[in-house]
Amino acid sequence: MTEYLLIDLDTERWVCRVCAHDLGDAHGNYKPGTLVYDRDPREIHQPILDPARYEFTFSPDPSYCRILEFYCPGCATQLETEYVPPGHPPTVDMVWDVAALRRQWSERGTDPEEVFNYGPGEDAEKHTAHHRASGHIR
Repeated sequence: MTEYLLIDLDTERWVCRVCAHDLGDAHGNYKPGTLVYDRDPREIHQPILDPARYEFTFSPDPSYCRILEFYCPGCATQLETEYVPPGHPPTVDMVWDVAALRRQWSERGTDPEEVFNYGPGEDAEKHTAHHRASGHIR
């Protein structure tokens, strides 16, 4: 689904592609199954102008914007980042028809992980083989 997320079509669960940690029901949002770091945007976007002298410094105002970083609880891989107003719940960025995905891959007669084996760099093949052998993914 992304570089670091997959849907295990057998279990219908979101899974981290790095460590195979279960992140939750694939019929819902994976983000509640992650660790969330609520960042002050000034940590990421440093002021260009001196904040002691200027009201507007080209750095996002933390009273209007927060940066949410989502991490896998199993391996700490950063899965997603989003900019939201303070107090806003995590957004739903992907909604999938899991039954339709399973049907499409069944009709193709291939394993999606073999066709689309992109992921965490050179180790993707090693991790995929390990998790397939241990039964974490098919």
